[in-house]
Amino acid sequence: MTNTAARTVKTARLALVGDRSPNVASHTRVPLLLEALAERDRLVLDAYWIPSRDAAADDAVRGFDAVWVLPGSPYDSEAGVLSAIRTAREEGIPFLGTCGGFQHALLEYARHVCGLTRVAHAETDPDAEDFLIEPLACSLVGHEAAVRIEPGSLAQSVMGAERTVERYFCAYGPSRHLDTLRAHGLRFSGHDEDGHVRIAELPGHPFFLASLFQPELSGDGSRPHPVVRALARAAVEHAARRVPTHA
Repeated sequence: MTNTAARTVKTARLALVGDRSPNVASHTRVPLLLEALAERDRLVLDAYWIPSRDAAADDAVRGFDAVWVLPGSPYDSEAGVLSAIRTAREEGIPFLGTCGGFQHALLEYARHVCGLTRVAHAETDPDAEDFLIEPLACSLVGHEAAVRIEPGSLAQSVMGAERTVERYFCAYGPSRHLDTLRAHGLRFSGHDEDGHVRIAELPGHPFFLASLFQPELSGDGSRPHPVVRALARAAVEHAARRVPTHA
């Protein structure tokens, strides 16, 4: 292999799922993070925004090397967001869900893996009889709070620590049925100081991580949070495994 070939950077395709808005801080932060990942870490991501309604198509995120469901709920299409998450989960595509993405990752898992087909998100279906996601007792909008991370978890390997302080902009979180989700294989690997779930991951998946906090808001965007960097690495690794379409 020549030195030039050795230095070649593989570009990975990233699906950004959500209803893009200049009023959502995490959406405006993404371009800065992509630039920093390329310049600092040589992790080049070719990112495409997929509105939640478009995400409902069966092939919306197929062919991508990673899927990131960003904040901004209520989404225009809950079904579209759940479809994108399900595709990433079932097809081994690296996945990150933050804030609303975390909430909907749990909702997708509850409905399609655990058989809890009637569980709902209180923000989008306030008249439902069975909630998985409800208003937090204390809103975390604009707050920073400590998160305890389980040793031996994906989250711990990514973060390199067992305690961290993270930024939130969230008013909803998981409430019921958490034991059922655990029994069906989902791991809750991060909790706040009161024991409330803040991180979820899926053992056996190449990379499936979701956080109620928003790692994309860490710092000023010039140094990507370890969670964002880990998603980028997983995407590049996924791209490297793709079979070339031509010789």
